[in-house]
Amino acid sequence: MKILGFGDNIVDRFLDRRLDYPGGNAVNVAVYARRLGASAGYLGVFGDDPLARFLQAALSNAGVDHSRSIVRHGETGISTLNVIDGERVFLEWNDGGVTVREPIDLNEGRSEYVATFDLVHSSVYSRTEPELPRLRQTPALVSFDFSSEPEFRTNAYISRVAPHIDLALVSCSDQSVTQTHQLLDRLISAGAGIALATRGTDGAIVTDGTQRVSAPAAIISDPATIVDTMGCGDAFVTGFMVELLERGWSRQHAPSHDALRAGLDAGNASSRAQCFVESAFGGGRAIPDEELQRYASTGDAVRSGP
Repeated sequence: MKILGFGDNIVDRFLDRRLDYPGGNAVNVAVYARRLGASAGYLGVFGDDPLARFLQAALSNAGVDHSRSIVRHGETGISTLNVIDGERVFLEWNDGGVTVREPIDLNEGRSEYVATFDLVHSSVYSRTEPELPRLRQTPALVSFDFSSEPEFRTNAYISRVAPHIDLALVSCSDQSVTQTHQLLDRLISAGAGIALATRGTDGAIVTDGTQRVSAPAAIISDPATIVDTMGCGDAFVTGFMVELLERGWSRQHAPSHDALRAGLDAGNASSRAQCFVESAFGGGRAIPDEELQRYASTGDAVRSGP
């Protein structure tokens, strides 16, 4: 089984911890797929700064092949945040850096490379929408994360993306069951093969237009044992996809009710395990002193010690 993360990479910069961590939706899915036993690759654009080399090393250490990615002149994407009273507070984002400004495409043999995978995953954060029609022409299944922002739930956006994807993923922790059903139905009506909604502690719902399956969340009995919730949604969808692929999911073989149920259970297990991992997949390193000084000069809180 081969799964490819296609698109974004980013550094998650925790000022309260004084640490940088590797991350990004496409990167996370590739790393989690490898963690679950799949062969995994990442295809995207790296900057040419030290943070890009940090990300490349993190992927190599995780066993994810990124050799077909390309390097462009420019900065790595950075998402800066603090944890306040246990909640992540996002402070600033540099718009994803060169990875998003000049995103990956399927030219120069990359389309043929993609075709060697069983599933390719991308998201709204990757700016890969122009490549989705070409992705869909390969044998690989295509999954796409719509995240939670309203701008990616308009009829125009869904109509642009859904016809080219086999699995649509949405975060609906802030929506009712009725609203979640309506959004899933819109995605299916627009052309998505399967639509999956994660709802935080309220569980998850999946539909293929003819059957609808739901599952409660795997609640952790002692919240004090949770290390971090970063990446839990990505871990859920990766567990779901891996389980369906193991059960023979393809465009010619739609998942059964039992397979969808098993996929939700696998997603729960993967997401639960992620709660005990620091940041997306660990690998933090100290933020350079000059960078910390810059944040301090702008008034962003930087903890004085570890």
